[in-house]
Amino acid sequence: MALYSAGIGLIDPTWHRTLGFGLALVIGVAAARRKQLSAAPQGSGYGIRHIVVDLLLLGAGCWAIVSFFVVQSEMQVVLYDVTRQDAWPALAGLCVFLELCRRLWGWGLFAVGALAVLYLLFGQSLPGILEHTGFTLAEVAENLWYNTNKGVFGSITNIVLGTVFIFIIFGVLLEGTGAGDTLLKFAFLATRRSRGGPAHAAILASSLFGTMSGSTVANIVGTGTFTIPMIKKRGFTPAFAAGVEATASTGGQIMPPIMGAAALVMADLTGMGYLNIAIAALVPALFYYFSLFTAVTIEARRQGVQVQPLEVKDKITRLDIFNSILFVGPILTVIISLVMGVSTSASGFYATLVLVLLSVINPEVRRDPMRLVRSFITGSASGASLLIAIAAIGILVGALDSTGLGLKLANVIAMLRGDSLFSALFVAMMGALVLGMGMPTLPAYLIIVLVMGPAIQALGLSLLTAHMFVFYYGVASSLTPPVAIAAYAAAPIAGANPLKTSLVAFRLGLAQFIIPFIFVYYPTLLIVEDFSLASFLWIAARTAFCIWLFCSAMAAFDRERLSVAEVALRFLVAFLCLVPDPMIHLPAVAMGALLVAFHLRRTQPIANVTGA
Repeated sequence: MALYSAGIGLIDPTWHRTLGFGLALVIGVAAARRKQLSAAPQGSGYGIRHIVVDLLLLGAGCWAIVSFFVVQSEMQVVLYDVTRQDAWPALAGLCVFLELCRRLWGWGLFAVGALAVLYLLFGQSLPGILEHTGFTLAEVAENLWYNTNKGVFGSITNIVLGTVFIFIIFGVLLEGTGAGDTLLKFAFLATRRSRGGPAHAAILASSLFGTMSGSTVANIVGTGTFTIPMIKKRGFTPAFAAGVEATASTGGQIMPPIMGAAALVMADLTGMGYLNIAIAALVPALFYYFSLFTAVTIEARRQGVQVQPLEVKDKITRLDIFNSILFVGPILTVIISLVMGVSTSASGFYATLVLVLLSVINPEVRRDPMRLVRSFITGSASGASLLIAIAAIGILVGALDSTGLGLKLANVIAMLRGDSLFSALFVAMMGALVLGMGMPTLPAYLIIVLVMGPAIQALGLSLLTAHMFVFYYGVASSLTPPVAIAAYAAAPIAGANPLKTSLVAFRLGLAQFIIPFIFVYYPTLLIVEDFSLASFLWIAARTAFCIWLFCSAMAAFDRERLSVAEVALRFLVAFLCLVPDPMIHLPAVAMGALLVAFHLRRTQPIANVTGA
């Protein structure tokens, strides 16, 4: 269905959404049961009670989906008012998809959707800004279930079905055809002369692997099983190895050309076009990965890790060169298609088609053609799970839109911020991190932009800048303790303490919390808005210098250990370098240069002796 709608022909929206959720229901029930069985103690079986519950979920879900189709068909030909009788299948559908959301995505996303339903039903009794005028059961059903602009079957669902699904399939196929293994080898080759070695390779591979997976956790699992043991072998601690992989994999969501599903949704929500979103994201993403490379380099110096020769198994073979076409060819197809003005979904379709045709290059695919079939099945399961998460987001959209709560929160933030843009952005950042904590990237971005978006735009920011600001914190929320899902996914692979790993990952990825403030004050970094070459080069140089000062201060090390006074000065200078006022940032740059020159002069004899 995703292939057909992306590259062959349009499907009637009512049919498309009905079929999409119908398939998601069946696959979601099976996936949820499989997940529960894998987590159950050994010997606990799949009893009659479980079968009955699953059949009830399927029956109630089908009843609700068919009811949506029937009501929508009526609305297309006559003026139809949703009745109280129509409300019962709608409420059953909300319960079914929230339960599946709980099973597949955990309590966090379930709570978001469940509270939204309860708020519509009982919010008229709440105090202050939370109070609304009240909704009948029929009105709740109409807003959350039978509405194609908001709610479960709303516009966000349409974006996911029409654009995101094809890229999910594309990403899974990239991995399934063997492109990921070759990508890792090239990453190790490119970083073979660096002190960080496999840690730098993990950063490079994860930035590109994020293009394929579209998921932080999938990125960690896909690359971390190879890179984390090698990082530990080089001499880094387990917590640091897991922290590097967690931060690098998190950044894969912000790295063009494809980024993650959230960027595809952002293109539709802003109407900017995906190519513009990718261009706008490029420079901030490069700065994020520059900060990771810098942090690893400094940590390698601090721990005395040395460059090691490349092992035979890591060397590029002729087969690897041929297999690299599996990655380069489809990515070029996406870029060229977008530049030529082809729609985002059609670009994904052409890239998928090219990938399937090129997959015969890999001898493993020729020996086992069923790899492609298994990849399509995996992609379908991933898409179904995502659509179930989108159901919870749709419920939140319906509740916020119906009650006007988002605009009320924007007014509250406006009162809290006073006249300071920085304080307003800080409040928005903290709210975004809390709202996105423990969420996958796309649901986190959607929740944050729905709740915080109006408040951020009220600050005078452009639509693109506001969405990019929210997008970054939607991604960063996966690194934020105590619910740092990226760190908790990487820690078991490294055999590290999850909480310690989350703190290391938070320290390594701290630049991701600063970069959004930089492009808000200097939108020229986004290139597509207010671009000036001179301003761009000047703020780019200051940002790079700030990152170096900041990373060395965080590690309390440069070429040797830094004193407490040097750490404090580097922190202060790093932040002052970014202040828009030239009367502040020019002296700060000069002071920073003096700090670095003094440190180099003091450590030069050590460098000559040790070869540091």
